[in-house]
Amino acid sequence: MSVVVGRLTGAQPGGGPRRIVASRNRADRFYRRMVTGAGLTTLIILVLIGLFLVLRSIPAFQLMGTAFFTTTRWSDSLHRFGVAAVLYWTVVISLIALIIAVPTSVAAALFITQYAPKRARRGLIALVDLLAAIPSVIYGIWGLAFLTAPMAGVAAWINENLGFIPLFTVDRTQYAGSAFIAGVVMSLMVMPICTSVTREVFSQTPPGEIEAALALGSTRWGMIRAVVLPFGRGGIIGGAMLGLGRALGETIAVALIISPIFFISPHILQAGANSIAALIALNFGEATQEFGIPALFAAGVTLFGVTLIVNFLASLIVARSRSGKGVEI
Repeated sequence: MSVVVGRLTGAQPGGGPRRIVASRNRADRFYRRMVTGAGLTTLIILVLIGLFLVLRSIPAFQLMGTAFFTTTRWSDSLHRFGVAAVLYWTVVISLIALIIAVPTSVAAALFITQYAPKRARRGLIALVDLLAAIPSVIYGIWGLAFLTAPMAGVAAWINENLGFIPLFTVDRTQYAGSAFIAGVVMSLMVMPICTSVTREVFSQTPPGEIEAALALGSTRWGMIRAVVLPFGRGGIIGGAMLGLGRALGETIAVALIISPIFFISPHILQAGANSIAALIALNFGEATQEFGIPALFAAGVTLFGVTLIVNFLASLIVARSRSGKGVEI
């Protein structure tokens, strides 16, 4: 813990109030410099990564121009490259993962912090952290070998019962390798991150406000709605944005599950999907040095930019919905 010693200067001209000058000790100055250096180093590394990607992708942008962002075709032999389709499927898979993961994560965090017995909480927290530490390739192999068949059946059921909704219609009854299955597997990878962040925020809810709500006759669920959820709004959004960042950049799990396609389709249940990260992983070894590799770097620039935009928007949203804001009893 740093110690700041205040020193009063002499009287100011004109009889104004004395000015307090903070004098920091050696340990405090060292800590401030170390933290500042770490922050600047992170920023410099981020800028260098972006600059490296941009420089390596210049030939592809010179070849395609702005059409790189509107073209759906990806052909190394014809020198035609575009990220419109893969960017679309990247967003679709990530949104499917968030739609499944965020409500489940909030429910799990509420159970751990509000309903689970105290003796079981430590084990549940360790279990969630353990799920977050599992490598993505394990999730991908498990999803391919075990989850694909059951989820294909679920997709067929959704099509049969909700097929009147355009999003759930199919033009061919092939469900394996779809964006839906990839999103389900991705949700299992996103869930531990969202749960950990949300649980940590929920656990910091002021006990006095919880006890006041219960003392006024509120039920436990009423207390959660009036106190815990408003207090943890920023944590929920922050956890969702962290999960979205994980989903946007996930590579191996998506590459193992999907059947790669290069066109935009509203049919999320049928076979065929793609993502920018999977595109880079699957094509980097066979791409040509002239335009193929620069095109993949250009796709990386696109993903890099999308991730920065998502993080920037997330910081704005979290700043406007800080934990504890708007709590009413």
